Parts: sequence; C-alpha cells; structure tokens
Amino acid sequence: MTRRAAEVRLDALLRTACDVIVERGLANTRTADVAQAAGVSQALVFYHFATKERMLAQAFAYAAERDLARLDAVLRSAAGPLMKLKKILRLYAPTGRSKCWPMWIDGWAESLRTPELERVSRRLDLRRTEALGAVIADGVRDGVFDCDDPSGAAWRINGLIDGLAVQVAVHDRVISRRTFAQWVRLATARELGLRPEQLD
Repeated sequence: MTRRAAEVRLDALLRTACDVIVERGLANTRTADVAQAAGVSQALVFYHFATKERMLAQAFAYAAERDLARLDAVLRSAAGPLMKLKKILRLYAPTGRSKCWPMWIDGWAESLRTPELERVSRRLDLRRTEALGAVIADGVRDGVFDCDDPSGAAWRINGLIDGLAVQVAVHDRVISRRTFAQWVRLATARELGLRPEQLD
C-alpha cells in the first residue's frame, strides 16, 4: 500500500469509526463493527490502529479536529463579532452542523478513565471556550458587546450549551431544540448586554 493510499484508507476508516461510535457508543464499538461498516478486514483495522483503544481515541480526535476546523473557518472569516457569535452558537448547538453530540457525551464520560480521551476532550473544550471568549473580547473592543469578563462569559455560555445539549441529546422531548435555542440566546444576550432578538 502506497503512503497516499494508506492515508486515504486511514481517513475513510476514521470517518467510518466516527459513524459507528455515534450509532453504537464508545463502549459498544468493536473493531469488527468498524471493519464491517467500512467493508474491510479486521486485520486492516488493526494494521492502522493496533488496538481498539487506539482506534477509539483516534476517531474521537478526528471528530474533534473536524469540529475545530469549522470553528477556525468562522474565526478566520471577515464577519464582525456579532455575526461570528451567532455562527458559533449555531455551530456549538446540537441543532448545528455537528452531528457528534452522542460522541462528545460518551467522550466526556470515558475521559474519566481514559487519559488519551481526556486530553482530546480537554483540548476541544478549551479551544471552543477560548474561541468564544476571543470573539466576545473583540465585540467588547468594538463596542458591540457590553461585558466585563469575556472569558468568564464564554465559560458560562459554553457550560449552559453543554448542559442543555446533553438533555436534548439524551432525553427525547424533555427540552425541545427550539427551547434550547431560545434559552441559549437569552443567556448569551444577558451576558453581553444584547437583546435576544439580536442573536436570531
């Protein structure tokens, strides 16, 4: 297998592993499940990952990098702070482009026992919070937001998103996605001296 072919195959295996993990959960995903879903031998899965634990950790990191790439695209855009804020809120929400909330919930739980997953989870959480804090700080500097503590506001907003997203993802119909979005807009508006409708 050429190096390029190996890289393409590895990328395809990681994408498949993410799909299987979202469907089955980290604890219930086996290398055989990923091999079957990818249409390859289990030996090839072990060739790329060596162990099931390595496969799960690399798939989790792969999913995190995809989400961080979307976040970086928002941060690099020419949009102003308010538009970037709205895009980030949509991106972070379980109603946004990320379909990985079941994986993030599993990852947080497994991070209590698996150092490699904890490192990836922490990096994702810190990057998300730092990015939101930077956008808030830019908005304060430009006079768009009124906030004395952009970093603290970012942690509180992200904490609310994470907590409510768990409820939306795990407990069907306890909190609707519409209610989720309304509560996040309301809390964010209060943190930043905005009217909730400015975040629509």
